[in-house]
Amino acid sequence: MANLLFYTVTILIWGSTWLGIKFQLGNVEPALSVAYRFALAALILFVWCLFRRLPMRFSKGDHLYIAMQGVFLFAFNYLLFYLAELQITSGLAAVVFSTIVVMNLLNGRLFLGTTIELKVLFGGALGMFGLVLLFWPEMAAVNFSGPVIVGMLLSFAATYLASLGNIISARNQHRKLPVVQTNAYGMAYGSLCMVLVVMVSGAPITIDLTAPYLLSLAYLALFGSVIAFGCYLSLVGRIGPGRAAYATLLFPVVALALSTIWEDYHWSLSGVCGILLILCGNYLALAKKKMYPLRESPQLTKASADV
Repeated sequence: MANLLFYTVTILIWGSTWLGIKFQLGNVEPALSVAYRFALAALILFVWCLFRRLPMRFSKGDHLYIAMQGVFLFAFNYLLFYLAELQITSGLAAVVFSTIVVMNLLNGRLFLGTTIELKVLFGGALGMFGLVLLFWPEMAAVNFSGPVIVGMLLSFAATYLASLGNIISARNQHRKLPVVQTNAYGMAYGSLCMVLVVMVSGAPITIDLTAPYLLSLAYLALFGSVIAFGCYLSLVGRIGPGRAAYATLLFPVVALALSTIWEDYHWSLSGVCGILLILCGNYLALAKKKMYPLRESPQLTKASADV
């Protein structure tokens, strides 16, 4: 029941964050917007941890992995996606991001020694094909020129960094590091990383004080970061990175449902078929009673011991 709750909350929140991200792009540098988002999220989590008197002391080795999780999952992957969406449509970016299902399975095998389940792999492939159908009208109109290719490459790079962040989170949870505290520190590290990027680039440090920017920032920090990442990374630890990543295929479905209400989106036959394939793939990937096995590979164990 807890897994279903985490899964549902993650899909509903991240499926709606596109509304907030639309108001983040414009007057403020993308890296700075990412920094603001995760700095506010980290502050919320630290206050919560202090209020609940949760243990906050970790070893230097643990902080190293927490920082890696923060840099990959709460910093550069978001920056690259923000930059990518200046070149490509959100639909094409969603299709590229869907490859995280396969990336998580392969990276989980490579770094954690987890077994690649063919049912999950096939379900992911079915879901990705469904996502292509869902955005087919949008993709058919794309002119695959230089800027679009650059945007796609940025999206693939961002997706791979997000996948590595998923794997590191699974590793941290396997070593009994709590999700809430590691997210607090990880988001703080990610925010600092983005501030350094802004300083090195020479971009001005500004903030948009308009209501749409500030309200969307608050929504992305509290719901899109604190709550959604807490639920999603808990899933990563409980059912494995590959199956948890399948939630990413359902984000666009929620986004398009909201678009139907707010932006008069019209459904096509290919879109309906795409949703059916995504749901079928979802059933194949997740319909399993046994808990996902997770064990650390000898290489990762040795690396942890060296730190």
